[in-house]
Amino acid sequence: MDVSIRPARRAQFEELGEITAQAYLGDGLLDFGAGDPYLEQLRAVERRAADAEVLVALDDDGRLLGGVTYVEPGSPWADIAGEDEAEFRMLAVSPEARGRGVGEALVRACIDRARARGGLSGIVLSTQSSMAAAHGIYRRLGFARSPERDWSPLPGFVLLTFRLEL
Repeated sequence: MDVSIRPARRAQFEELGEITAQAYLGDGLLDFGAGDPYLEQLRAVERRAADAEVLVALDDDGRLLGGVTYVEPGSPWADIAGEDEAEFRMLAVSPEARGRGVGEALVRACIDRARARGGLSGIVLSTQSSMAAAHGIYRRLGFARSPERDWSPLPGFVLLTFRLEL
């Protein structure tokens, strides 16, 4: 399957928000299930697109397969990035598109943007310990764990961090 990556269009925001929310729910990544307040953030694609670049993956027929938010330094969407680092967040792939390289294509697009921007020392991300498939993608693409940067957005909830030197 060929996958193309491009910036999300306004008409795709709602669908991408739902794909992202359902990916997190379906994988059991939200402590409070369907009542988790983070679902609002996951669905807020339009809000993210105002201050970051939201990318989508499409198949040959133009069907939306997933997306990611690429964050430049200084963006309000940056969680852990330093002043000379890019970050990506909310990587999600629809269940029917998993295992086809969609997630990797989205991560590669983020890396390409960070390299093309120039002047950045690295690209970083936060992830949950249970996201083993995603960790495999990150390691395969050269990311290394940066445990000194692990953090907790909520008490008792630790996010692991990875960094790729550019």
